[in-house]
Amino acid sequence: MITLKIFHVNAFSSEDFKGNPAGVVPMDFWISDNLMQKIANQNGLSETAFFVKTTRGFHIRWFTPEIEVDLCGHATLASAYVLLEFLNHPDQKIIFESKSGDLKVQKIDNKYYLTLPSYEPNEIELDFPFQKALGATPVFVFKAHDDILAVFNTEEEVQNIKPDFNQIAKLKSRGLIVTAPGNTVDFVSRFFAPNVGINEDSATGSIYTKLLPYWAKVLSKSTFHSYQISERSGEIFGEVKEGQAVIGGEVLAYLSGEIFIKNYV
Repeated sequence: MITLKIFHVNAFSSEDFKGNPAGVVPMDFWISDNLMQKIANQNGLSETAFFVKTTRGFHIRWFTPEIEVDLCGHATLASAYVLLEFLNHPDQKIIFESKSGDLKVQKIDNKYYLTLPSYEPNEIELDFPFQKALGATPVFVFKAHDDILAVFNTEEEVQNIKPDFNQIAKLKSRGLIVTAPGNTVDFVSRFFAPNVGINEDSATGSIYTKLLPYWAKVLSKSTFHSYQISERSGEIFGEVKEGQAVIGGEVLAYLSGEIFIKNYV
């Protein structure tokens, strides 16, 4: 039998039951990919992060309930929070080694900031029934690394979208980001990713690798305050800095416990 610690942490919110929940499983050694996938599936959260200490920091991996993904921002912030708040990590700066390269997290005051790659979206013409899939038609569509980015005129249009996940799953992309200028913040967004087992994500760190460079060009500024206007909602602060996307927000623990795997090989 094997016993693992587990934490359930809400990223991008200082309020209970808000932000994006992530599972965090610190480990002394790697267990099998199959077992990590089963744990993530049982957790039922958008992502579960697993990490192991290295000579430089920590190696981190992320699993949705269905697949392993190359990058997850909110679960990385949640992992840094667990290290600092529960596991007595001595430094306010943490390096996570990952499939997407080195990810640096720093705690400043009560917020956690993560430095990510930045991907410039490229405008495209996409033959896709947006009106049928979303109940609305965007004014611009972009290919943004592994996602499609659809831009609308108003926050209300994004808020009122009624996604057809079966239609969205036909897109040849990781997911669909929808965004518009915000009424009280720089911009708002939502993210639909049925192809990776997440119909709508609550607050998605990785989409800001595309959103920040897009809005930096449109708004001619480099620092941002935004909301992901999902049911749980998330508040994200961002900056385009030296060709990278820096995202940050508050993080709050929900529970801690232990996982018991009886038949561990």
